[in-house]
Amino acid sequence: MQKKDIKNFTLNEFQEEVKDLGVEKYRATQLFDLLYKKGIEDFREMSNLPTSFRDLLQKIFYINKMELVELAISKDKTEKYLFKLEDGNLIESVLIFSDKRVTECISSQIGCKYNCVFCESGKKGFKRNLSVSEILNQVLFIKKKMKSNPRNIVFMGIGEPLDNYDNVVKAISILNSKSAFNIGARKITISTCGIIPAIKRLQECNWQIELSVSLHASENKLRSYLMPVNNKYPLCDLIEVCKKYAEKTDRQVTFEYILIKGVNDSLNYADKLAKLISGFNSKVNLITFNPAPGSLLQAPGIPQVKAFKDKLVTKGIPTTIRRSKGGDISAACGQLKSMHLK
Repeated sequence: MQKKDIKNFTLNEFQEEVKDLGVEKYRATQLFDLLYKKGIEDFREMSNLPTSFRDLLQKIFYINKMELVELAISKDKTEKYLFKLEDGNLIESVLIFSDKRVTECISSQIGCKYNCVFCESGKKGFKRNLSVSEILNQVLFIKKKMKSNPRNIVFMGIGEPLDNYDNVVKAISILNSKSAFNIGARKITISTCGIIPAIKRLQECNWQIELSVSLHASENKLRSYLMPVNNKYPLCDLIEVCKKYAEKTDRQVTFEYILIKGVNDSLNYADKLAKLISGFNSKVNLITFNPAPGSLLQAPGIPQVKAFKDKLVTKGIPTTIRRSKGGDISAACGQLKSMHLK
């Protein structure tokens, strides 16, 4: 019998598993405490569980683990982790420090299907989705290191989170669970390139999580060049879905906009962007392009970035300039690489 990965279960699901084994349901809550709050990775070390229950766990389940291969530390203190999964594939996670705010940027897939022009993550194509446990293990590793939860979790690493919808949503429910990580929903952000059917599904969860949509252009032709996903989910349809998401959840939608010199940074595009997203609860995060080796694209100068922001603000669009961190270790937005077995 193939053993089941125990960290792929939500608490409710595991309570049913325990019930089917003829064990009291409260043992499931105890086990979650040991797994996620105490970080124990061996059933034999769970000494406050009955021996008979531990033997059952050992027989039917296993605890998925991953290995730290490399840690890179930026001059701005950003940390990038290269993890090796059980099948030998590699993923990257990033820990970002800003005053007292600690944010972990985690991956949801090995590779990416969407191959945006400005992003390194999809350059080697798509391998597979991460399991729930592989998503959670990234947070568990940092929790053990820090001896506390990171204050914020952003699904902005390798992969498209909403393309791995079921596993990502289940992982978020465990991150949010008081019996596991107990990370507030408003401290968790999903970033998407705009998978419309999944955004519709997500709004029905009626969670208080943050939704961040990668826009990067204010007209279809340019966005389709930068982000081929736009050919399937056009800009006007995406904005309409985002409006409904904001209305349904009563949450502000964030639009990410990477500024690329001579491509999408003209003030004419700022005008078009303001018209596109006005009239509902949203804001814009401007990000200067982070170059990768061999890229022909460039970042605009600071005056142009400020002018773009000022144009949006004068049009009534809340706008911030997000300062990318970890560029010297290729840990900034768009620089995380897909590395997997060939």
